[in-house]
Amino acid sequence: MQIDIIGDVHGCYKELCTLFQELGYKHQDDIYIHPDGRLPVFVGDITDRGPDSIAVIQLVYHMVVKEKKAKYVPGNHCNKLYRFFLGNNVQQKHGLETTVAEYKILDQQMQKTIRKQFMTLYDQADLYLVIPEANAVIAHAGIKESYIGRSDKKVETFVLYGDINGEFDENGKPIRRDWAQHYTGDRWIVYGHTPVKSPRIINKTINIDTGCVFGNSLTAFRLPEETTVSVPSQQPYVEEKFRSFPED
Repeated sequence: MQIDIIGDVHGCYKELCTLFQELGYKHQDDIYIHPDGRLPVFVGDITDRGPDSIAVIQLVYHMVVKEKKAKYVPGNHCNKLYRFFLGNNVQQKHGLETTVAEYKILDQQMQKTIRKQFMTLYDQADLYLVIPEANAVIAHAGIKESYIGRSDKKVETFVLYGDINGEFDENGKPIRRDWAQHYTGDRWIVYGHTPVKSPRIINKTINIDTGCVFGNSLTAFRLPEETTVSVPSQQPYVEEKFRSFPED
């Protein structure tokens, strides 16, 4: 099986279309299809912060749910948008406010359509994907080897938010342990969630959130080739959003 795992899009629709073209996909019937039958997989956080979250929802819904030509796993931003659509009292900040603003200027019928599309996409998604044919596990913020096969609350928190310990740094950001340093499995763990300036490979894990919405690039990881393809962002560059690691 040939797959292309796509990092956090965050409403960067134009960059996503450019990435598909760079990967050799053709635009037909409002979706992207690869002539060799490659399968795109979205690693979550398709909305928020960027300029075109509604367009991304529509494209991903059509590719994943309607045409079954792609796969998707949810991220923490997806979870928050889902809870907003449920009617829960969620805080409209950290990017959600941009998606909500787009949503609110739509007419009522379009709002109903978008809400249903996103909630269906989320409801039908697995928490993470195990793809034996590609020797890969795809999870938004990563996953410990011992968690693979489980879907309890502890695993859900890890997959959506990373290896958090409940503490915060001086800027109010959650402190995340570097779980990838301790991974010893032989399957690829492909994830995003934490923006890095270039794809970060540690053991057999790869972080492909290269911070498109913060002005860097949008990245895909190709299997079985084990290669990355990136396209430049059209968004303003925000240096402080990128995490650096001691070995970087």
